[in-house]
Amino acid sequence: MRLSPTKMAAPVLRAGRRWLSAETRVLRPRRGLHEQRAKEKGFLASQCERGLFQEVFPPQAAEEQLLRLLEPGRPPIAVYCGFDPTADSLHAGHLLPILGLLHFQRAGHDVIALVGGATARLGDPSGRTQARETLSEEEARARAEGLREGLERIFRHHRELFWGGAGGARLGRLTLLDNASWLARETVLGFLCGAGGRLRMGTLLSRQSCRARLESPEGMGLAEFLYPALQAYDFLHLRRHHGCLVQLGGADQMGNIMSGYELVSKVTGEDVFGITVPLITNTVGNKLGKSAGNAVWLNRNKTSPFELYQFFVRQPDNIVKRYLKLFTFLPLPEIDHIMEMHAKEPEKWGPQKRLAAEVTKLVHGKEGLESAKRSTRALYYSDIAALETMSDQELQELFSEAPYVELLLEPGTTVLDLCRKANAIADGPRGYRDITSGGVSINHVKVTDPDAILVLGQHILRNGLSLLRIGKRNYYIVKWLQLSHEEQIC
Repeated sequence: MRLSPTKMAAPVLRAGRRWLSAETRVLRPRRGLHEQRAKEKGFLASQCERGLFQEVFPPQAAEEQLLRLLEPGRPPIAVYCGFDPTADSLHAGHLLPILGLLHFQRAGHDVIALVGGATARLGDPSGRTQARETLSEEEARARAEGLREGLERIFRHHRELFWGGAGGARLGRLTLLDNASWLARETVLGFLCGAGGRLRMGTLLSRQSCRARLESPEGMGLAEFLYPALQAYDFLHLRRHHGCLVQLGGADQMGNIMSGYELVSKVTGEDVFGITVPLITNTVGNKLGKSAGNAVWLNRNKTSPFELYQFFVRQPDNIVKRYLKLFTFLPLPEIDHIMEMHAKEPEKWGPQKRLAAEVTKLVHGKEGLESAKRSTRALYYSDIAALETMSDQELQELFSEAPYVELLLEPGTTVLDLCRKANAIADGPRGYRDITSGGVSINHVKVTDPDAILVLGQHILRNGLSLLRIGKRNYYIVKWLQLSHEEQIC
């Protein structure tokens, strides 16, 4: 949810300058503002040191008001971030905005995760060369429910697995909302005469991404053009009804955030604020997400815990330290220590494994992390103990392209019988030779005798499964039926 931050009409304060510096003084003298000592380093400066907060808007009000509002001991403020359900699952590109909300929550502030069940039907034009697909009300509602479930799960895992509440610290309150609950009730005339009259056309038209679309052969529809106005209205609604002061979003959302600031400040006469987090890109610079076609989903039905774990394990050395700061809650000194140990033992891939473990646990919980580790050991280390403790679901996730076959185990079933019933080898002498020549493995163990009778605990694992491999890459998952309980655990 949520135009490109380039060529903005209004200024923003970038991380690393003046008050956002992570040096001993968080605030530097300006307009009579006091200095803070190193031990009083503010919340914003701490997150900028991690690289999580990129820009803050508007800069003067942020220096004069937001820092004071975020000082320890002051009442909590409310912060929101929106997520449009362009799919029925969150993806890795959503993780940093979610982490931003979680850091605010850990600092004791109240956070609002807003699912854009209404705005998703228009489609955010930010960074796009053509309009998004049009969603029906039913499609938008179903996708919004998927995002809501994902957000609830991640915030629950954080509360249960990452929040210690040391010293009686307060974990801020989470509120989950859907903007369809208010935008669906708003009339077109009421919106245009109200919020629509406060937003300036010049501001909307001045944005580079908007101009590029208007000048393109495809042009831009009115619905897309009004998207920033509807998102701005979300901010106004949340300010009025939930006391929200800050909108958090990806770096490509600064234009939309500015529209929200403009509307809220004109209607209420009060200052509100916007904060952006970096966009995560792949090695060739494309944003991770559904539109780019390279989404790493946060729903197990789309991307398994193993696949999510492996995505982060594969991150190169030159960015893993940055990712540890961005995607985990590890203290910075601990991250420095992890990198020091990595310099001594790079072959162990310590930072990558820690990064993958922290993210997988946050997204999928303890069991999801254990599942990812079991799958890793079973696939890459030929670990039979890991293989025989895997569930049917884990095996199907791990070998997603492998046929899944259910067979009845009869007395005297041989290796040849197994291969033929699974349609894994050719009929006749050729299939027989595939086995005798060493081209067949069962549970990572090569078998060369076609007439060998299957043995429980060897060819058939304790969980009633067999992993059959033909050649180097052709896997078959075999589920044996009617095994007694004693046979499955022997």
